[in-house]
Amino acid sequence: MLNLTGIIIGISTIAIIWFGRYACIAGEYHFSKRLWIAFLAVGLVTVGASFFIENTTLSAITSIFGFTFLWGIHEIIEQEERVNKGWFPRNPKREN
Repeated sequence: MLNLTGIIIGISTIAIIWFGRYACIAGEYHFSKRLWIAFLAVGLVTVGASFFIENTTLSAITSIFGFTFLWGIHEIIEQEERVNKGWFPRNPKREN
């Protein structure tokens, strides 16, 4: 029988990274870089939860999700710089 664990984790990783990138871009646009606090909370909770999940595949996916959001803290701050350089649109409804 084939072991699909690696494929499942790989596909999940790609999806999680895509979602994390979108969350950074959209989050900075709508909420500013102050959203990093929410990313920190989500990251710490999900990495912590991964310690208590007995299923190895689910634990790995949960941990990847958490570390993606912890890395997202850096990306949100960088996203603000990208907006200032004109590489991404600035939210006109938000004050500078």
